Amino acid sequence: MTKKKSIFERIPHAITMLFCIIVLVSILTYLLPAGSYERALVDGRNTVVPNSYKTIESTPVGILQMFKAIPLGFKAAVEIIFIVLSGAIMFGFMEKSNAVENAVGTLIKNLGLQRKNLIIVIMTFFYGILGVAVGYENNIAMVPIAAVLSLALGGDLILAAGISVGAMTIGFGLSPINPYTVGTGHKLAELPIFSGALLRSLLCFSGLSVMAYYNIRYFKKIVAYPDKSLAIGLDTNNLTLSKPIKAYRLNTKNWSVIGIFILGLIAILYGVFNLNWHINELSAVFLIVALLCGIVSQMNATTMSKTVLNSVALAAPGAFMVGFATTIKVLMEMGNIGDTISYQLSSMLEGLPLYASAICMSISQSVINFFIPSGSGQALATLPVMLPLGESLGLSRQITILAFQIGDGLSNLINPTLGGLIAMLSMCRVPIDRWIRFIFPVLMILLALAFITLAVAVATNYS
Repeated sequence: MTKKKSIFERIPHAITMLFCIIVLVSILTYLLPAGSYERALVDGRNTVVPNSYKTIESTPVGILQMFKAIPLGFKAAVEIIFIVLSGAIMFGFMEKSNAVENAVGTLIKNLGLQRKNLIIVIMTFFYGILGVAVGYENNIAMVPIAAVLSLALGGDLILAAGISVGAMTIGFGLSPINPYTVGTGHKLAELPIFSGALLRSLLCFSGLSVMAYYNIRYFKKIVAYPDKSLAIGLDTNNLTLSKPIKAYRLNTKNWSVIGIFILGLIAILYGVFNLNWHINELSAVFLIVALLCGIVSQMNATTMSKTVLNSVALAAPGAFMVGFATTIKVLMEMGNIGDTISYQLSSMLEGLPLYASAICMSISQSVINFFIPSGSGQALATLPVMLPLGESLGLSRQITILAFQIGDGLSNLINPTLGGLIAMLSMCRVPIDRWIRFIFPVLMILLALAFITLAVAVATNYS
């Protein structure tokens, strides 16, 4: 008798899932009225003017326009697409030099294979701290290292994504010092920047603890029952260790490559925080690091050329997914329904009880996040509406921003329209449909934890 598939096993392939969303958004342009808020320039950024929503002439998206939006999505996402390729090229050169394999093997040899669970916990929090302090796409080059580490410990690529992508998404999403969500929100609310950090820090630490526990639980399960792995069939080529742990050591060339990589990360951190660098500058640094790694490893021109093409080939599916996902954003703009969705959801909150309004506000931000996946973009589009609405409901501005941060940050764990998530999963070679099967229980636990935190915030008039 055929075993009945679970709900998670019924999740369609990532391409199918995104295409269904593309079709759904196109249909919504016929069902929802087109509308827009007025926007004012504040500190050089377009911010929504509260109570300025109005309907405009409908602009439904036809079949031809729907398919035209796909190449336009790739055009809009070109910077993220290229950082996926450049990050893969850099890792390809580091892998070709054997520096990554030798570094991971040496790390495990020194810590001891008997401390596998401890290594998983440490690395989960390490990647979480990167998300808290450094950012999101800025860390894309660190993801493949988790893949090599996980496989060396006896785990799989799904565990690698949990250690790196899961932890960084939680760390970034719940960061008490997130400049894109909390920083923008506090500026709009005229609150001291990053105020109320204690409660946010406790929530962030709790979230990372849940992720670390779940990673260990999954690791123990696949070690005991390998057929339970969600990564069966995924490509692990060039990511596995090729010799016994005791045989690993770092030579001079390896140290040179690692040193170049670390200098590249330092340059990125300095540029992001001091020189206003963005994704294109990061891509340029990745390519410079790749070239220098090839030189110090004494690769000839032919080897370097083949390494570039092999790396691009491995990254191509993930790069494609980024552009395909961005199609949804383009369709929203073509149909002029983004502001309509924000307006309708905010209207539904009026008249709710105090505790329910805080939680429902967070849920509404999660829904909006699937259509406006940019944290700062969502803040500028929704908080000018949500802040006065929250005050009329009896919620402090700090609570409104916390609800926004939770809704935006946690839904990023399963957001197929978020280019950064798709990009980093591709670096682990994990399709989003398998990722959702893995991370969904974590999301449910984190949402319960976050809603309890919101209730505490309301009870204590968190301000």
